[in-house]
Amino acid sequence: MTGNGDDGALLVQSVLRRIRDEIFDGTLAPGASLSVPGLAARLDVSRSPVREAVQQLVMDGLAVYTPRVGAKVAVLDDAMLRHVFEVREVLDGLAARQATVRVTRAELAGLWERVREQERLLDTDPDHRRDAELDLDFHTAVRSLSGNAPLCDALLKLDTQSHLYRSDMWSHEDNRRHAVTEHRRIIAALEAGDADEADRAARAHAAGVLVRLLRT
Repeated sequence: MTGNGDDGALLVQSVLRRIRDEIFDGTLAPGASLSVPGLAARLDVSRSPVREAVQQLVMDGLAVYTPRVGAKVAVLDDAMLRHVFEVREVLDGLAARQATVRVTRAELAGLWERVREQERLLDTDPDHRRDAELDLDFHTAVRSLSGNAPLCDALLKLDTQSHLYRSDMWSHEDNRRHAVTEHRRIIAALEAGDADEADRAARAHAAGVLVRLLRT
C-alpha cells in the first residue's frame, strides 16, 4: 500500500518537473492554458497526477486558476517583476545576515568553489539554462546557511516566479561577470563575519539583477 502511495507521489513529481521545465524553457508560454486533459494526453499519464501537479504550480505562483476557465501559466510583467525583487532584496539580505553567524570554514570553501566554477565558465559560450541554474545553486546554498526554513521557502518561491520573466540576461558576458563579482562580495562579507556588509551585498546583488533583467 505504501509503495503505491510512493509511486504516485513520484509520478506527480515527475509530471511537475516536466511541466515546470516547459514553462521555464518557453514551451508553455505565459498565459498558456494548463488543461489537465490536454496535458495528460500529451504527457501520456492519467489526469490525477497532472491535476496535482497543476495545483502545485498554482501554489508556487507559476500558474493562476480562474473558476470556469481553469489554470493558465502566470504572466510576470515589469511591474510584477519589480515587486518580486523588492521582496527578494529584503529577504536575501536577511538570509545573508543570518548566515554570517552560522557559516563554517568548510561551507565557505564550498561557496568559493561555486564562484570559481562560475568564473571558469566566463571563458566559455553562455548557456542560459546552465548559468541560471548555477546562480540559483549559489543563492540556495547561501540561504540554507541561514538555518531559516520559512525564509528559504519564501525565497525559492520568488526565484521560481522570476523564471517567468523572459530575459536574455545570461547571454551577455558583462552580466555574467557582474554576477560573479557580486557573489564574491557576499562570500567575502560572510568570511569576514560582517553581518551588516553581508546584508548590504546581498541586497545590492538583488537590486543589480533586477536592473539587468529589465535592461535586456
